[in-house]
Amino acid sequence: MRFAAIDIGTNSVLLLIAEPRGGELVPILERATITRLGQGVDATRALAPEAVTRTLDCLAAYGEAMRAAGVSRVAAVGTSAMRDARGGDAFRAEAKARLGVEPRVVSGREEAELTFEGALSGLGLSGPVTVFDVGGGSTEIVTGDAASGLARATSLDIGSVRLTERHVKSDPPTAAELEAVRADVRAALSSAGFPPSGALVGVAGTVTTLAAYARDVFPYDASRVHGARMSRDEVVSAVGSLAAMRLEARRGLRTVKPERADVIVAGGVIVEEVLAWAAEARPLGTPGVDSSVELVVSDRGVRWGLARRLAEGREV
Repeated sequence: MRFAAIDIGTNSVLLLIAEPRGGELVPILERATITRLGQGVDATRALAPEAVTRTLDCLAAYGEAMRAAGVSRVAAVGTSAMRDARGGDAFRAEAKARLGVEPRVVSGREEAELTFEGALSGLGLSGPVTVFDVGGGSTEIVTGDAASGLARATSLDIGSVRLTERHVKSDPPTAAELEAVRADVRAALSSAGFPPSGALVGVAGTVTTLAAYARDVFPYDASRVHGARMSRDEVVSAVGSLAAMRLEARRGLRTVKPERADVIVAGGVIVEEVLAWAAEARPLGTPGVDSSVELVVSDRGVRWGLARRLAEGREV
């Protein structure tokens, strides 16, 4: 039996087709398409018609791929842009016509739960862990235990698209613009309500793009990115290098998708600040409180959490 899980995010739409083998979920097909559904949502609180068209075209292609693969069960969810914007009911009805199922809008809490469950698969971690998911419109922070599951979660209104649209007007971004992004991220993190603990796992396109850029992973290879460990210094260096480039230069990089080039800097600043937040939360006397804070990169997230629920017959 094959399952399909679709994550309709603010910046990208992700598809996973998988089947269970020997107690594990094995991916048959994975696709990631940047459609920027959240275009302008931070300012207008409405879905832009052109963004809706791009996303529906993507879902139509995914529907064809699922039918060709012989998928038995499908689950689709929408996250930050669909929570925040007007026009979601009409969009979901059109999406159902292309997928056969209507995407369900999940709360920030459930998005965090799905992220935690999916992100840790295949990493082999144990003990306390903090997972963060940098999306286009929001960032989810989740703490828990790799064995017993999620303990606390929050969804913060900071994302790569949202903060780019709000603050970045120059090419390349000015120091003042980047500081404005940082200020928003720091304020949001300070409101999280709990400290990070244990291993720090980053998930989603911003994190995997930073890893691919820093390690020159081309063509993109999930097996080289999933589980990669990046030092704080390595992340800061990558973000600084990207921020110093003009947009045209970033679009020409072989390890950065052209459609992500305009928002990767703001997304990278979010990752930097999460690492700084994690360092500050460590008890006094902890070795390597500053530059040695390590990021574990996950190429999995909401779609993997959804697929696991499908495979186990749980409610989706």
